[in-house]
Amino acid sequence: MSSLAAAIAAAAATASTWATNLSRILSSSKPTLKPKTQRAPTPTPTPKPPAADAASIADQKLPKPLGPQPLGVNLKALIRERDPDKLVSKFVQASSASPGFRDRPRAYMVAVSRLASLGRRDGIEAIIDAQKPFLETSTEGFATRLIRLYGGASMPSHAAATFHQLPAQHKSTRTFNAVLAAYSQAGDLDALTAAFQEIPATHPSIVPTVYSYNVLIRTLCHKSDLSAALDAVLVMEKRGVSPDIVTFNTLLNGFLSCGRNDEAETVWEMIKARNLEPDAKCYNARLQGLVAQGRVDDAAAVLERLEKDGPKPNIVSYNELIRGYCKAGRLQEAKKMYDNLMKNECVPDKGTYETLLPHLLQAGELDCALRYCYQIFGTKRCCGVEYGVLQDVVNALVDASRLKEATKLDELKWKYSSRMPPSAEMMRKNQYQMKRSVEVEDETEK
Repeated sequence: MSSLAAAIAAAAATASTWATNLSRILSSSKPTLKPKTQRAPTPTPTPKPPAADAASIADQKLPKPLGPQPLGVNLKALIRERDPDKLVSKFVQASSASPGFRDRPRAYMVAVSRLASLGRRDGIEAIIDAQKPFLETSTEGFATRLIRLYGGASMPSHAAATFHQLPAQHKSTRTFNAVLAAYSQAGDLDALTAAFQEIPATHPSIVPTVYSYNVLIRTLCHKSDLSAALDAVLVMEKRGVSPDIVTFNTLLNGFLSCGRNDEAETVWEMIKARNLEPDAKCYNARLQGLVAQGRVDDAAAVLERLEKDGPKPNIVSYNELIRGYCKAGRLQEAKKMYDNLMKNECVPDKGTYETLLPHLLQAGELDCALRYCYQIFGTKRCCGVEYGVLQDVVNALVDASRLKEATKLDELKWKYSSRMPPSAEMMRKNQYQMKRSVEVEDETEK
């Protein structure tokens, strides 16, 4: 097997310039926007009322500061604030006044995701800059959160700058991994490989972990340089870092998404050779590969074995089989698979319905399509099914002169759509990205 340097040198002839630097892998902020502080107005002399009335008048005239209010009230006020400038001002005031507030990751996630959805990077920078004076006395987790917030907002250069501004005690493998994740989220492989090389070289106490390599491998797979991703596995093993099941699941998805099924089988052999236990995600990648090859019966056999012996299949597993059956024109078996997933306590999602409904309409199974639509609206969040898919069912009911049912379904559809304002989709994407950043913080401790 060739060395990593040789593999990268070969890739450089056809790939982008980052590949030439992969062989060396071992290892600005703007002025803060400060809210204007307002002086409390000096009370004008008035005739002295009774004591109780005087206190009441003072309460009415003087503005109540945000800090002393109960923490829950502060959080609710921030979550409900729609004016971005006021949001920044209130957030800076609350986070500066209350250590308890700074222990609330969700408040940071909501504020930054909302500002990101509005394109207000200046506001995000102002909020995070306001936290930096507290870094010296804060935990490593707090420092990691600030970097990850920049990553979730697609501001990786700010994430790296924040790392370099950290106190020495917080320049750790955990915060280093957060910088890598920020570059990975932005798809900036050049900067990621540079940081992978330079940061450990500058800070010898920082040693890349399996999480670090997994971030690199995932980004290489997204860039479709799968040979370099495989070589990265060999490099990490040479440096005493054992790949885990996440490593190989990433490789499986990378090869299968490019239609390179033979190499995916090689990855399966690597998993067995290292005595690792494949999880549901690995099997889902295998199911995807089999369905892509038209081997639906083989995929069904794999799923049946999972139901019997584990690991327990999830909704992605069932969706792959449903997609395979529909593509093969075996709609009845797709419907049986839908019933089967319900029996196995899986909850259908957007992918389930957006696969089944068009095929049901095409086959003239309008009653079944309508029944599935009612099941969609019976769920808490309606799965996020596209309006156009639901409208097709409404149109089919109208064409069949089933106007009463069409009207009822249309009313449900509009009631569903009214839950989401025009900017909600962007907000939802940003909040998911931020939530994912917070959820994976613990992984960086590896």
